[in-house]
Amino acid sequence: MWEKINKSITERGNHAAYRFSTVSETSHESSPGVDLLTFFESTFDELEGPYHCWLNKHEESKDSFNRDGIFFVLVGAFFEDSSILGCDHVMVERVKFLQQRYPQVHFFGFQTGSSVCSVANQTRLVQTIMKEYITFPILLSNKNFSEMTNGAMYILFKGFRSPLLYHEKRADLGMINKELSIIWGQQSFDLRMQCVDLCVSFWQTGVIKEPHVCSPLRNLLLYFPGCISVDESGNRLFLSDNNHHRIIIFDGDGKILDCIGSSPGFEDGEFESAKLLRPAASFYNAAEDCLYFVDSENHAIRRANMERRIIETLYPARVTEKKSSSVWSWILDKLGMERESVPKYEEFNSESLVFPWHLIDSRNNDIFIINRRDDNGGGSGGGSASSGGCAGDNDDRIGDPNDCGCEQCFETLWVMDLAFGEIKEVVRGFPKIMEICEQMIIEKVSFLNRMPCNWLKQGVDPNYSLEGLPYVGLMSSLATFQQNMIFCDTVGQRVLKLGRESGVVSDFKLSNFGILGLPYWLPSPLERVFVGGDGFRGSHIDHLQCFSVLPGKCEIRVNIDIPEDTELAAPLQEGCIWRQARGSATEVLGSEGLAKSAEKVGVAQQWFDDLDNLVISASAPESAVLGDNRTPDQNLQDELHIECTLNTSPGTSEVIIYAVLYLKLNRTWNSCGDHQEKKAARIIEISNHERSGKLGRDGCIQLMLESSRDLGEVIFMKPLHLRIRLECLDHPKAENLKDMILTNSSIEVNVSLF
Repeated sequence: MWEKINKSITERGNHAAYRFSTVSETSHESSPGVDLLTFFESTFDELEGPYHCWLNKHEESKDSFNRDGIFFVLVGAFFEDSSILGCDHVMVERVKFLQQRYPQVHFFGFQTGSSVCSVANQTRLVQTIMKEYITFPILLSNKNFSEMTNGAMYILFKGFRSPLLYHEKRADLGMINKELSIIWGQQSFDLRMQCVDLCVSFWQTGVIKEPHVCSPLRNLLLYFPGCISVDESGNRLFLSDNNHHRIIIFDGDGKILDCIGSSPGFEDGEFESAKLLRPAASFYNAAEDCLYFVDSENHAIRRANMERRIIETLYPARVTEKKSSSVWSWILDKLGMERESVPKYEEFNSESLVFPWHLIDSRNNDIFIINRRDDNGGGSGGGSASSGGCAGDNDDRIGDPNDCGCEQCFETLWVMDLAFGEIKEVVRGFPKIMEICEQMIIEKVSFLNRMPCNWLKQGVDPNYSLEGLPYVGLMSSLATFQQNMIFCDTVGQRVLKLGRESGVVSDFKLSNFGILGLPYWLPSPLERVFVGGDGFRGSHIDHLQCFSVLPGKCEIRVNIDIPEDTELAAPLQEGCIWRQARGSATEVLGSEGLAKSAEKVGVAQQWFDDLDNLVISASAPESAVLGDNRTPDQNLQDELHIECTLNTSPGTSEVIIYAVLYLKLNRTWNSCGDHQEKKAARIIEISNHERSGKLGRDGCIQLMLESSRDLGEVIFMKPLHLRIRLECLDHPKAENLKDMILTNSSIEVNVSLF
């Protein structure tokens, strides 16, 4: 295999810089006897050590790397040096692209430097991970290695016994992809990568990776709200809550009206079931009553029909496959057993969308799509994994920065026919892009001049600007609505409102959170809810309790005590609660009696229900009725509670309840004048039960402190996972020893959240 690589490099000549070395030939002056690969391998078993620490890596998967697998390492691209913070957006985007193409390859980042593990650097890195949506782990080390003297680069190796392959920062993405293909064992390779079904293949693995180090921030009401658009006549605003993978629709008063998207993925359908991955810029088409938006990480343009509440993919176009004409397929189809095929989309090529972000309506049946540009402040040359360079027309060289000498520019513009969903033209290079849509870009950016500079500088690097167009990368983050300017604050995780006449900046107060439902990471799919041994596996449980009941109707009341230093930011709504009864019990919906209420009945449960319907019930003795004549205390009406009614039959059953509470710190925190740091730490402690490591926790706290808002007003979610086990005894016998008795019982469960 390596002979083939050597041969291919010899044939290519000097198109890019490559360097091979073996483990025994690698030398490190600062750490004699320890080479780079050995150091990498030594860190896999520990998240933190004397010379290293891992960010964005799960604690429970310390040894998740297959040491005999293929490794791709992004080196030195996260900080320009130990004192100047910056991220090479181009190199990170390339690695994300390859990570989607090769889900079985182990990707991780590596950054070395004397102060790389400092809190300041880690905070900036956490912000970069959240902004760029980096899902691969990053290894930080205070050691110095001789291989790292050439600046940012890629390292590719297989196992820890194979030679290293070094790619310089300016290496062409197509060539790197070819090397990966060779190592992966592919014999054929198309430089245009037309064999890749990029939009679907990544999701076939069934694993949706997310930035783990930022998980403490995931429970905030908004999680990197990056883009916004408006429907002025309909009094609606469309907020792309990027890292929650949804678009929130609310009115001018902040009342949430609807929500588009349910979880990360790529799936069309109704708003509640459709899946998105980091939706970005959008615009509303009043004539069609549709919202067009960029699905950034899916490299797609989607359309939401507001009347039908349906999402469909405009680009890439779905390819209709011919149905098999075999006899076996015909038999399966008649029996209703034919397997549902995975949707197929147009093959990927050099003109396809890759990580699009901005979306502009040309009002001429075309839409302009622009990718995110390099915000590094120089040094990257303006190349992009998604473009092929600013002015490069060679389809075989994707992202060659030698094609353009400009810095900090939009790399690629895609012109798409709105009616047919086809890309008509691809324009590369900032000057050419401005020739086409300069007026529209300037019109959007001009509104930023009215925003206070201190608000703008929170969201971007101070150098994040073009000559004459300051903060141009934020053009999709603001909109005008009525007499206000609406601006997305991705540092404070909120939406700001600037009065045009008054000049006063205030928070947009959102309400009606029940429309948002449960966060996608909380409820488990029905087929994944299971018991293992004597305990539960797979998810955190806040409360577990067992009861013995008699067959009949059982009413469950769950009383919830929230942490004493918090208060409800909104009442608990039914849309924020999910219940499931399984086993010998069925949940009864409603409280008007069994005859008028609907039931969630499984196939196995119907047998028990049929038996119960045959029973002639007699009056239950007083001793068998629990809480039948109980008069609720008047004070309980003001308590936070969840109610559930069941029909129980002999056997074992379980009630699973998921809920989400919207909380904020109570007035005591504000009256006692506590520091912002204590507020941030308390919010992280309450809202997040997962442990992302001390370094990640500290980085998230420091990131919250960079916001100018009062953290006492931050709304955050507190997920609740409750399980109640029921052991239902046999039916009590009547006096004639023939009839069986159904009873009414009640259970009260007290749950205290820390």
